[in-house]
Amino acid sequence: MNHALYPMTLLYDAACPVCSLEMDHLWERNAAGRLAFVDISAEGFDPTPYGVTLQAMNEEIHAIAADGRVLHGVQVLRLAYEAVGLGWVLKPIGWAPLQPAFELGYRWFARHRQAISRTSAPLVRGIRRVRAARMAARMQACRDGACRLHRGE
Repeated sequence: MNHALYPMTLLYDAACPVCSLEMDHLWERNAAGRLAFVDISAEGFDPTPYGVTLQAMNEEIHAIAADGRVLHGVQVLRLAYEAVGLGWVLKPIGWAPLQPAFELGYRWFARHRQAISRTSAPLVRGIRRVRAARMAARMQACRDGACRLHRGE
């Protein structure tokens, strides 16, 4: 794990249901605390301390590495997955011959994420229900004396 990167602060749009769902997925697996999450759509959010405009943040995901570097785009997602032990899922994003295609696909998604979220709303709601039920079962296990809030515990 690259210590210059982590902990890494993800600057994401929680008003985008697909984006929020993905951040919830990462948050749930963030047992080691390598990621911090900042909602750029929150009332009163000020982008000034991050040195990036709100417009730029809305055009693509941004992150602040532990060493202060500003990262953006698809590499942020790859590094976030790596931080929670799922680096293998997005490893192809880092392969030089494939990077242009992934960057292009990500930019298209980012530009259309609100429309994609509206279209996929039933799927997003279904995934949230499944995750909530899974978390409720884990919490019940804690009340029963067999606590397992994170995978692998």
